[in-house]
Amino acid sequence: MADKMTSGQRHRCMSRIRSKDTRPEMVVRRFLWHNGVRYRLHVKQIPGCPDIVIRRLRTAIFVNGCFWHGHSCQKHLPENNRKFWYKKITRNRERDMRNTGLLEAAGWVVIVVWECELAKAVAPDTLRRLLDTIRLLDKALPLTPRGYSDYADNDYAAVAADDEVPYE
Repeated sequence: MADKMTSGQRHRCMSRIRSKDTRPEMVVRRFLWHNGVRYRLHVKQIPGCPDIVIRRLRTAIFVNGCFWHGHSCQKHLPENNRKFWYKKITRNRERDMRNTGLLEAAGWVVIVVWECELAKAVAPDTLRRLLDTIRLLDKALPLTPRGYSDYADNDYAAVAADDEVPYE
């Protein structure tokens, strides 16, 4: 499908995409905080500058956008400048693998939450699994999530793209 924006409009749109405090990240942060999990944000001293860091559990959580990090659900590249986008996403994936390796070698647990896993239909299961994983790492957290149903019905989640064009 052809892009409906001019290159100037596309540039303006893409330049405004944030790397911090994104909608998927805020969904995860609000859920964890509401369920008693305390964390630090974007700790630059840790490889990859994870979105969420739970130091006492040595856990780094990355909330990745499917397009930017080349998730398997995202099979579409922009029509314009395909070579640039392919290289960029490939470099992002390589950097992600390198940072994950460094963290794991240093004894950290790395959790990746994908944007598509926070779509409204699957977000409750994703967030529940995340909380269960954190609870396994720390037996001191409460066994029942407070107010989980409040977050299961919220409309905060981003929806993954449904276009299935291969990267090639």
